[in-house]
Amino acid sequence: MTISMYEASVAVFSARLKALSNVLSTAEQNAVDRKIDPQVFLASRLAPDMFALTRQVQIATDHAKGAPSRLAGREVPKYEDNEASFADLQARIAKTTDHLATFSAADLEGSDERVVELRLGGREISMPGLQYLLHAAMPNFYFHVTTAYDILRHNGVPLGKAMFLGNR
Repeated sequence: MTISMYEASVAVFSARLKALSNVLSTAEQNAVDRKIDPQVFLASRLAPDMFALTRQVQIATDHAKGAPSRLAGREVPKYEDNEASFADLQARIAKTTDHLATFSAADLEGSDERVVELRLGGREISMPGLQYLLHAAMPNFYFHVTTAYDILRHNGVPLGKAMFLGNR
């Protein structure tokens, strides 16, 4: 049995972004319930040298929109990175999900071998699509989605593994 590049990328990004959206909705409601200014959550970080929640979501969506675009040989959409509220983050996730919906399995056929060139960690890199997806795009995406979840959990938002996985 084989898995297509579409199933390994677009389908996964879409499902995980839906779960992230639900996590953010829970956090926003939790801030209301606990009478906490939502900016407290949005500006929270796990460590002083890590990005805050807002930036974690921005970077996660950057990987979700960028990976299939690069694999399909399309231009990567540019976002302004000016989100300042939960509603703004939800809109960014929706915009990314809408972008993902423009891809078909045929768009990514053969992309496992297509050379992807990009700047990563301040340097230019070039690698085959499958290597890029599995060793750069997906790990980075999951790091930022998980860190967003962890920031909120650390701040007392009642989240669980089922919500992270999208089962609730």
